[in-house]
Formats: sequence, structure tokens, C-alpha cells
Amino acid sequence: MQTKIVPAKDGIEEGASLILSGELVVFPTETVYGLGANAFDADAVKKIFKAKGRPQDNPLIVHISSLEQVRDIAVDVPSVFYELAERFMPGPITLILKKSDKIPSVVTAGGETVGVRMPSNVWARELIAASKPLAAPSANRSKHISPTTAKHVYDDLQGEVPLILDDGACKVGIESTVLDLTVDVPTILRPGAITAEMLAEVLGEVNENGKVIKIAKAPGMKYTHYAPKVKTVCAVSIDHAVKEYDRVKSEGQNPVIVARDIYRDKVQEREQISLGVTVEDYARNIYSALHTAEERYDYIIVEELGNKGLEASVMNRVEKAAGGNRV
Repeated sequence: MQTKIVPAKDGIEEGASLILSGELVVFPTETVYGLGANAFDADAVKKIFKAKGRPQDNPLIVHISSLEQVRDIAVDVPSVFYELAERFMPGPITLILKKSDKIPSVVTAGGETVGVRMPSNVWARELIAASKPLAAPSANRSKHISPTTAKHVYDDLQGEVPLILDDGACKVGIESTVLDLTVDVPTILRPGAITAEMLAEVLGEVNENGKVIKIAKAPGMKYTHYAPKVKTVCAVSIDHAVKEYDRVKSEGQNPVIVARDIYRDKVQEREQISLGVTVEDYARNIYSALHTAEERYDYIIVEELGNKGLEASVMNRVEKAAGGNRV
């Protein structure tokens, strides 16, 4: 089989014709390139596994171009699906739902659930709208590096697919976040660009690696709490704090290091606000130190403390002040 690469904007009609005739088409998304087949055509979907050398016990994601298409793909769709879709679709997120009987078992590896995703790449959605929802994994040989350019795909799948739609490099570059909505607490099965914290803002709570993350159930749970008016970062060590200070200073900014008193010698002539000597001092002084820092400086670097006891409580505030930014 000859494999052809064409600009995505010029290949939609040809790609749709191939999909509707039971063939495979490689299409661009914002995450990685996908290897697509008509999600309702079991024979076409089987060609995906053959082309990739992919085990058939590994389920595929179904890509859609509109929310209306979900009705043919899934059943008992919870209202939270639409809440998440309003916030994150189109985008790099896959939501796991109960599958409909219209989806062949080869798509779901015999399971009763199906992943649904609406890519933000306009040409991907154009292709789907002109053909059918597409069952698609990444367009590479199984276990090889995922492709983020058409050339990556060609190098892996030359001779296995008739058409590659080229839209340049993928904007996100890692696979979508996968979130299971068929369990009591929505659970992240694969991390991606849509983070647990972002999801928790919509859901209230989300399970990630066995840890349930809750947000906004009580004051001060969001990262934006305790934040100074100027850029604030948390340094993983005093050496990193000094390095960051020197970098920022060289760029013409006016930084300060907020750190324990024992590091005065390491900080030397650089601007410093001391947190004191004891852990009780740290807790007592952290807010006043941040207030002073934001009034006098335009970049705050806070030394990271320990992760136990009262130090951990102080760090809880520091991390929120820094908005999760670490150096």
C-alpha cells in the first residue's frame, strides 16, 4: 500500500471517503496524531490493531466532532459529562462512559465502557463531521514513541495506511487526560494537560493515584489563596533559591529570598527576609514576611521547608501563595 501525506485542510474530502469505505486515515489532533477508523465498523477498527501491531485487549478512544454524537456512542450519560464538556471540550480530555450497543466490542476490548473525546484540532473535527466518529489510538507502532508530526507517523506506518493528514506539530504533545465517570468518585486513569486541580474545580472532588483531591469545600483550598500581588515561587533548596535570585536579578527585576535564619550566610549580600529560627517562628512569621515582601519587591522566592508537622502546615500556605510554581 502506498502512503500519501497531504495537508489536512486539502484532504478532508478524501479522508472522509476512505473512512466511509472502511479504510484507515491518520489525522492530527492537539495531543498526538491519531490512527482513525469508523468507530461503528468492527472490520475497519480491526485494521487499526493490525497496522499498529497493537494487542486487541487494549481499548480505543472514540473521537467526536459534536456532543450530539455521544448519543450513539454511550448510554446513561451523567449530567457531569456535559458540565465537563462545557469547560474542557474541545480539548485534551477523554471521558469514560457506559458504551452503547452501537459500538462494537473490538473498540472497547470487550469492556462495557468507552472513552469519548472531542479534539480541538479543527481538521480532526472536520474529518469526523464529514464521515463518522473515529475510533483511534496514537498513530505509531505499538510501544513506540507517540507521533507529534506527520513525519513521525510516516516513519512508523509507511505502507500500512493510505492517507496521512498533515497539520504540522501537535500543540499539546502528550496524550489526553483520561477521566472515568462510571465510578462513584471520578477517577483519573491517565494524567494529561487537564490536571486534577482543573477537574476538581468542576467536580468538587477527583481521585488521582488513590488520593481524592477536593477543592473549594472550605476556605483556602484553592491554589490562588494566600497569594501575594507579585510573582511568587517556592525554591526546593536554598541553593536553588540563590540561583533563581541571581537569574531574576540579572533580568532587571527586584527579588527577595524568604528563608530560615540559618541561611543568612548562604544568601550573603542578596535581599532576604528571615522566617526566624524555630518552626514556631516560621508559622508566626510567614504571612508577615509575604506582606513585607510584596510591598518592597517584585519577585518573591520562598525556601521550601519540611513536609511534616507544623513545617508541613506552613508549606501548605507557601505552596498556595506560589500557585504551585517551584524552582
